[in-house]
Amino acid sequence: MADFNEIIKGEKPVLVDFFAEWCGPCQTMAPILKDLAKDIQGKATILKVDIDKNPAAASAFQVRGVPTFIIFKSGKPVWRQSGAMPKGILLTELQKHISA
Repeated sequence: MADFNEIIKGEKPVLVDFFAEWCGPCQTMAPILKDLAKDIQGKATILKVDIDKNPAAASAFQVRGVPTFIIFKSGKPVWRQSGAMPKGILLTELQKHISA
């Protein structure tokens, strides 16, 4: 979890996708996140966290359902939403924090 903490502390926004392999909506989001990564081209980081392999991270951020998305900026959560969603919502929220 030390690496995770280092990544989210940066100035660059980090979108963390808390997911599970068995989760249907999480699988639906996988290609959307790949597409989103192309759109943001290094201006933000997308990090996937498997809650079954990293229960401490899920617990630390009170993740109760998957997928749960949290955007971190300078180590602090600045946006949070659960459930599958269109790429546009994630892109809009990330862009609010890219230049901020």
